[in-house]
Amino acid sequence: MKNFKYCIIVLAFLTACDKKLDLVNPNGPTAASYWKTKDHAFAAITGVYNALITDGTYQRSFPGLTDSRGDDFRGDSPWPDLEQAGKFIIPNNSAPVQWIWRDLYMIVYRANQVIANVGAMDASVVDDISKSRIMGQAYFLRGLAYYNLATTFKEVPLIITPPKDQNDYFPSTATEDAIWNQIFSDFGTAANMLPVSYDTVDGPDRGQKGRATKGAATGMLGKSYLYRKDWQKAANEFAKFFVAPLQGAYSLMPNYRDNFRDVGENNAESLFEVQFSASGGSVPNWTGEPNANWRQFSAVSITYGMDGKGFSDYLPTRWIYDEFKLEKTVDNKSDPRLLATIASYEPADNSTMAYGVNWPHPLDRIYPRKYTYDGLGVPFETFEGGGINYRIIRYADVLLMYAEALNELNRTAEAYPLIQTVRDRARLPNLATVKPGMNRDQMREQIFHERALEFSIEGQRINDIIRWGWLYNPTKLEMLKAHDTDFNTWTPGNEYLPIPESELAANKNLSRNPAN
Repeated sequence: MKNFKYCIIVLAFLTACDKKLDLVNPNGPTAASYWKTKDHAFAAITGVYNALITDGTYQRSFPGLTDSRGDDFRGDSPWPDLEQAGKFIIPNNSAPVQWIWRDLYMIVYRANQVIANVGAMDASVVDDISKSRIMGQAYFLRGLAYYNLATTFKEVPLIITPPKDQNDYFPSTATEDAIWNQIFSDFGTAANMLPVSYDTVDGPDRGQKGRATKGAATGMLGKSYLYRKDWQKAANEFAKFFVAPLQGAYSLMPNYRDNFRDVGENNAESLFEVQFSASGGSVPNWTGEPNANWRQFSAVSITYGMDGKGFSDYLPTRWIYDEFKLEKTVDNKSDPRLLATIASYEPADNSTMAYGVNWPHPLDRIYPRKYTYDGLGVPFETFEGGGINYRIIRYADVLLMYAEALNELNRTAEAYPLIQTVRDRARLPNLATVKPGMNRDQMREQIFHERALEFSIEGQRINDIIRWGWLYNPTKLEMLKAHDTDFNTWTPGNEYLPIPESELAANKNLSRNPAN
């Protein structure tokens, strides 16, 4: 079984009766009628995962608006919001921005219910081992939601319990430190509770791929420390991948593109990925409460697919294309990640086809290939055919983040072999040979380059740019403008998405963020 279906559980918002009208939906569970059995506990955590496959999370809008703000991707769409996000001028009444806010808090809301209610279940209802595993997943998913909220909006309300009364629906904005401390806590708690895999657990989740694991939580905790420049704590987390029980649990896939196809998913390189499927029911999974006919498709492939094959709402920048060309492989070919990431006409690399036909565009045009079906046996992209899982964190990221943390701790020599493991997959020369004895500053610049190639069009670039402080460094800002003219319209604070105007109007306790 390649994954478990998020949409099989009809569970989203468990609410009490409306006190004013005293009405109950007879077709749905309520907080009073639920949380009675072990099956309820397992079903509830599946309901949290369900919120990962909506438009505002990983189905379409969140990857698109995140990718477009990097210097490796730009909007090319008749839908103004998609270009405005990349130009850092998106208004706070943008529908996709509202969807992202809405659906990330949907994860928080559901995870809070699991943590509170499963945590209160007696051992006679759900055994301690199962309870720990269920709650560990809820902590992980809440940590992931807040990681995305913090990196996307910077300052947001921090909600860690289910609402008890009307006042709880109008939370105030938390400080950055409070939000990140909660992220550290959630991922750390999850790492202590979760198994390395589900292959031998005792329960209905036995053998299921796609659930959060100890490795996923440890990797995201290290990534969170890295974002906040706590280099030692980040290094401590990444070091755990080289000792038991995580040692040997992950490795790089020999073929880079195997990380972005709809076959071989949940592979040895994947720490955590969102499960999508091209098969299923008839009701689109854009948002809200699922039912028995809910689909589980991804709209990323049709959104990113090239002209005539998809919507072509985004394009790679010429800079990232050129960056792939800077260094030849040991057998004098182009970096193989180029044609896994970007669709381009490359006769020297035996690439003259797109979607199974001769290159149909001007020879200098470039398009996204990562997360599309180009070359995977389909003639064009469709909503219904979008079944490629979205990879949130890969082992390659652990290796390069560990190298970065060690370099910042003045352990530059130890960074070389970690980086070279990633370069070896791309058949690039030995870094210790071509650039021996780099100091910390030189290695830092090298890591900037390595991350750009390895993670282009994976929702990472803008977060790297922000955490590295490039937008507030005049030299680096000029470099970004040269990479992507979208940065010409950036103004301080607008590296984030604005808090939706609808939320500010509804909640007077909510503060504007730097992008408002």
